[in-house]
Amino acid sequence: MEIEREQQAIAFLKQFYKETSRVGVSERIEEVFQEINVKGSYTLTLDELTYGAKLAWRNSNRCIGRLFWERMHVFDARGARTKGDVIEALKRHIMYATNEGKIIPTITIFPEGDVVRIWNHQLIRYAGYEKNGSVIGDPASLEFTRLCEALGWKGNGTDFDVLPLVFSIKGQPPVYYPIPEELVKEVRLHHPTYKSFNDLGLKWYAVPIIADMRLEIGGLSFFAAPFNGWYMGTEIGARNLADDFRYNRLEQVADQLNIERKKESSLWRDEALVELNRAVLHSFQRDGVSIVDHHTAAKQFQQFMKNEAKQQREVTGDWTWLIPPMSPAQTSIFHQTFHNEIKSPNFFYEDAPYQ
Repeated sequence: MEIEREQQAIAFLKQFYKETSRVGVSERIEEVFQEINVKGSYTLTLDELTYGAKLAWRNSNRCIGRLFWERMHVFDARGARTKGDVIEALKRHIMYATNEGKIIPTITIFPEGDVVRIWNHQLIRYAGYEKNGSVIGDPASLEFTRLCEALGWKGNGTDFDVLPLVFSIKGQPPVYYPIPEELVKEVRLHHPTYKSFNDLGLKWYAVPIIADMRLEIGGLSFFAAPFNGWYMGTEIGARNLADDFRYNRLEQVADQLNIERKKESSLWRDEALVELNRAVLHSFQRDGVSIVDHHTAAKQFQQFMKNEAKQQREVTGDWTWLIPPMSPAQTSIFHQTFHNEIKSPNFFYEDAPYQ
């Protein structure tokens, strides 16, 4: 294990020193070796941690928004040890990243290992409740909502109840903390043309903060490292609100906009999907909340590829995730191929602690 960690540390440190044009990599590697021999692990400097987190975003094969990898803001929360420490760090992340709508790509990194585990999939997400054979809220949150209720949390039973933060420290039982309402920015969805759309009562939260992935840098794992960019509109309009296993609102949208849906060949689904996505983009832009449409995002990804080519770096990617879930063939990504090689540093999926 120590040999493998040493090899991973060497690879990362060499990359870090090369890409940041620093000197003294041999001395730093020797220092890390000595620390590993004594402790079995080592500690990243703040500069190494910061750059490693940015590289993890750059290496994220499923992310179309990697053009902005260098702009990620890194909060070092490795000193967090208590419930209060964790709560304050998470509140700081939400407030800073939201930035009154001008969203800032942000990551908060807690102690190495599983000293802290965040049980939420995203720091902000809506609850899901089973009632009389149907679901109120987000079906993807059913299991986690039941956990929150077992811990003592009680929602209002609406479609858009914000779940509490749930985390554990040093393997102890999880605790929950309701997010202060003023920290959660939400966008009520309106359509730029169809005023009747407003009667659907749809909304979504402004910032997608992924909280259940493990960050790996130089052989070190950080199981608690929530991070965010900003939404691509189709994530909300073509997936969260449209998937039949999520909010499943396409039929309601069609009916509200008087889109005839007797025949599939009328392409009513496509028409309703476009109008739902148009409402998402319009509403976020109207409220001054950062968002990107899938066509612009695809063009930004092409710029990212050009930037990487100038640095003689190959861009890896998972094509099935990079193509948007709406009109993918209208983007250049659809017509390209990528190696889905996993590079380090990176983010990795982990089983939820409650599963």
